[in-house]
Amino acid sequence: MTLAEPTKDTPPVEMVSLTIDGEQISVPKGTLVIRAAELMGVQIPRFCDHPLLDPVGACRQCLVEVEGQRKPMASCTTTVTPDMVVHTQFSSEAADKAQRGVMELLLINHPLDCPICDKGGECPLQNQAMSNGRPETRFEDVKRTFPKPINISSQVLLDRERCVLCARCTRFSAQIAGDPFIELLERGALQQVGIAPGEPFQSYFSGNTVQICPVGALTGAAYRFRARPFDLVSSPSVCEHCASGCAQRTDHRRGKVMRRLAGDDPEVNEEWNCDKGRWAFTYTTVGDRITTPLIREDGALRPASWSEALTVAGAGLLAAGTDTGVLVGGRSTVQDAYAYAKFARMVLGTNDIDFRARPHSVEEADFLAAHVAGRPMKLRYAELEKAPTVLLVGLEPEEESPIVFLRLRKAVRKNGQQVLSVAPLASRGLTKMAGTLIPTVPGPRRMRWPRSKPMSGSVAPAP
Repeated sequence: MTLAEPTKDTPPVEMVSLTIDGEQISVPKGTLVIRAAELMGVQIPRFCDHPLLDPVGACRQCLVEVEGQRKPMASCTTTVTPDMVVHTQFSSEAADKAQRGVMELLLINHPLDCPICDKGGECPLQNQAMSNGRPETRFEDVKRTFPKPINISSQVLLDRERCVLCARCTRFSAQIAGDPFIELLERGALQQVGIAPGEPFQSYFSGNTVQICPVGALTGAAYRFRARPFDLVSSPSVCEHCASGCAQRTDHRRGKVMRRLAGDDPEVNEEWNCDKGRWAFTYTTVGDRITTPLIREDGALRPASWSEALTVAGAGLLAAGTDTGVLVGGRSTVQDAYAYAKFARMVLGTNDIDFRARPHSVEEADFLAAHVAGRPMKLRYAELEKAPTVLLVGLEPEEESPIVFLRLRKAVRKNGQQVLSVAPLASRGLTKMAGTLIPTVPGPRRMRWPRSKPMSGSVAPAP
């Protein structure tokens, strides 16, 4: 994650020194042992651990030996202490034996689906079974099986026998998205991931559970059985469906998009994205997609050629004359914005050109800085989490900017942030942020300014 720039008011960070595999390191107080090991380049195997989720110690794969402790400890839930001495699987036979034992238990019921599993080739379980598992199995009984797969939504499928109960998906739904759409059911040997009977698997962020699942128990319908990871070419990209600008990774093969994954961008979307950004790329292949221009005649649309459509559009612009304005998208490139401006001035004969990626005037910028934001309008997503109170005016972030919603909900859960919303009704997203509604009268959003009373000797404005 990106660290905040230190300021004069930032208190000094208390450091703790410890030894890992014979090497001494100093880390901030409260750091988990598994994070301290990562800073040294020591990779401890894990399944349940995720840097953006609260630690839970569910899988026990990250066991390490800590001097002074009677048994191996989970490095994903153990915080560092002064002069702690830690031995990982690279320097401790006890830690290595413990990790191999946990891996053997996890593989008892896990099926050998690697040749057909969508996770095969990029699977943490597959990789760590090779590096930290036994070369031969001692299990001779029949593995547990379930009917497969379960269509828990139109886009997410569940293969229960692959699950290792790491609780990544359930923690994401409860901690990050705020949608309890997937839970751990039953207890003991019968415990499994699923959805409650009659409860729909509904969330704008359900696809993230597919991406963070370490074993292929959750897969996406759009990608299932379509390609292998080693056949794909990955290209960094930016989501185009809203103005948030989320980083993404587009995987394609032979020029055709196979899937889109959330990119790792701490400044914007961290490691999450919404389901629209993840799965809406399939709109290019749907049967009812508009592939030709349409011209409206007598209230009905009819297909037309590009030349005919451009002729009609040009005639409409000429008929409008100089009563035309051009509003350019706020995320256009400099070259596109220049082309729009040149077209407006030379062809349409208008100077009414604007775009709203900046304050409209110096007066507006000064007002926003002094009375609204309290600082120049250069806020970053991470700074939203630091605000004690956030006021939403006619904005539903879960619908309009899902990443802003995730940032605000994170701040509410961890920092006690207060969210106020000026809107006609309380939305589902506001409820999940424990926000307060400042109700307005439903209706047009147009602002009606009260007329000022005429001064003595002046003429009242005409009604």
